[in-house]
Formats: sequence, structure tokens, C-alpha cells
Amino acid sequence: MSDPNVVLDDLRAEGDELDRLVAALGPGDWARATAAPRWTIAHQIAHLSWTDTAALLAVTDADAFAAEVEKAAVSPGTFVDEGAEAGARLEPGELLTTWRRGRERLREALDAAPAGARFPWYGPPMSTASMATGRLMETWAHGQDVWDALGRTREPTDRLRHVARIGVRARDFAFAVRGLAAPDEEFRVELTGPGGLWTYGPEDAPQRVTGPALDFCFLVTQRIHRSDTAVRAHGPDADRWLDIAQAFAGPAGPGRAPKGA
Repeated sequence: MSDPNVVLDDLRAEGDELDRLVAALGPGDWARATAAPRWTIAHQIAHLSWTDTAALLAVTDADAFAAEVEKAAVSPGTFVDEGAEAGARLEPGELLTTWRRGRERLREALDAAPAGARFPWYGPPMSTASMATGRLMETWAHGQDVWDALGRTREPTDRLRHVARIGVRARDFAFAVRGLAAPDEEFRVELTGPGGLWTYGPEDAPQRVTGPALDFCFLVTQRIHRSDTAVRAHGPDADRWLDIAQAFAGPAGPGRAPKGA
């Protein structure tokens, strides 16, 4: 189990890193296109702000969050874009302030949650640590779109271990959301992170996934196509998983096209 305090500290650090990047942008930079179709940098930050608000509702008012889930069910293919579009219309300074306030309120609510608490979500219910990990994963992934749009490169940090872990734990969900039966056996996952080797699953598992942790995180957040990674599968079920892996809740995403396509 993850330590909620460690994850919350890393969530704050991940948000602060992205905050420093976008706080220095001029008004025109907020309108830069990102790799997500029709999304600008403003849309990326607006999406994070919108999702933080949804997470805060899930943590503090389950009934209000259930109402939001019902709204999402009416337009499952567009509700995420609609939330991002509404926030992207704000003036950049207002959007930045809204995002800062929302992520701090969420962090405080998660910090105050009782031990063993579980919260509803668009996928399976979340513990405090899992909710914080999910928010860190989204902040990292959407932040990557911002870094890419600006033509900047960021150094991977040990915070990637949270993204990798949620990607591994979401294996069966990735199959289920596509109407597929999950494999009966666990896989062995061996990833080379910034600080060394990260391992998940039984050491003697017959099927394995190996490669750089950064590439695996790009893959499970669907930031690059599988063919553009150095992640390798050993076994037919593991191979199938890498085609459909996702670390996020909700419907299966279309993913990104291979480079040069």
C-alpha cells in the first residue's frame, strides 16, 4: 500500500513543477496547440482544474459527485472536452488561480480524510492514496502535453513510480473497459526508473513486461504509441496488454499515432 502522506507530498511537487512552467507563459502561449486534438495549453490546465474539482466532490460530497457521474453518463464522449472548454475560456490569470485553489483544497481534503476511507470515482472506488496517485498521474500526463507543446524537455523524477504503479494496478481495468476478460495470472513488470529497478508482480510469473519506466508511463497514459517505446512484452497476454494499457479511469482512449504517421 502507498503511504498517503508520501503521495500527497509528491502530488504537490508535481503540481508545483507544472505551475512554475505555465506561470511564466505569455497570453499567446496559453493558446498554443497541444497533441490532444483541439486542446490548447489552456485546455490542459482547465482539464486538471476541472478534474480536481470533481475529485474534491468525490472526497467531500458523494451525493453531489454521483450527480456529476449521471451528467457524464448522458454524454460520455464529450463531457471531458466540455469541462476543459469551459475552463479554457477563462483569462489565463483567472484559470491559473482557479487551478491553484482547487488543487490545494483537494490536497487538504485528502490529508484530512480518515484512515481507510474510500471515495467514488468514474472507475473503481479510490482510497486516499489511490485518489492522490490518480491526480498525480493526470498532472504528470497533461503536464507532458504542455512541455511538448512548448518544445521543452523535463527530466524524469522518482515521482514516476506512482504513475508506473497505477498503470500496473489498472491492468485488469484496461481489459474490462474494452469488454475483454483479464488474464488469470499476474505479470512480472520490471522497469528501469530514475533511481534504479522498479518491480511489480511475482518474480517467477511466466509473462513479463520490461523496459524504461519513463516509456511505460508514457504508454499507460497514452502519450506515445507503443511502437515508439522501448517497453517489451514477453508472453501473448502481456503483449495484448501493452496494446490497450491505460492508467486513467473512464472509456478507452484512442491513444496517439506512431511518430511520423
